[in-house]
Amino acid sequence: MQASRARLFKEYKEVQREKAVDPDIQLVCDESNIFKWTALVKGPSETPYEGGVFQLAFSVPEQYPLQPPQVRFLTKIFHPNVHFKTGEICLDILKNAWSPAWTLQSVCRAIIALMAHPEPDSPLNCDSGNLLRSGDVRGYQSMARMYTRLAAMSKKG
Repeated sequence: MQASRARLFKEYKEVQREKAVDPDIQLVCDESNIFKWTALVKGPSETPYEGGVFQLAFSVPEQYPLQPPQVRFLTKIFHPNVHFKTGEICLDILKNAWSPAWTLQSVCRAIIALMAHPEPDSPLNCDSGNLLRSGDVRGYQSMARMYTRLAAMSKKG
């Protein structure tokens, strides 16, 4: 547990240094628990998520970095690889392709890449996956854009 705590402190310092370097990711450690983090990630440009800001919750195991963090979307998102109700994310690096070389920051980058390049063949959201698999890209983008507007964009007024 001491090694994981040291690693997380190191990542915390790096996040503080890199704030201006990566404006698409804002990673914050819980003040009372270094194993709990949240992130705000900007929706990638030229996707239905563009303009949205999505909140992620990280639960880091005591065996980190030997085991991956559990990450889920707190913001509702219409995406084939994200469970609509729980926010669970289907991403290989969070499961069987994890490596201790990954950091919380690089996990955020991988999630942004997944948002831009969905994998409809391993869906957690079958409605979203079915739209893409049947070739209805327009339908998928329309639904994704609608949920981005409803859940991930600030309400003006």
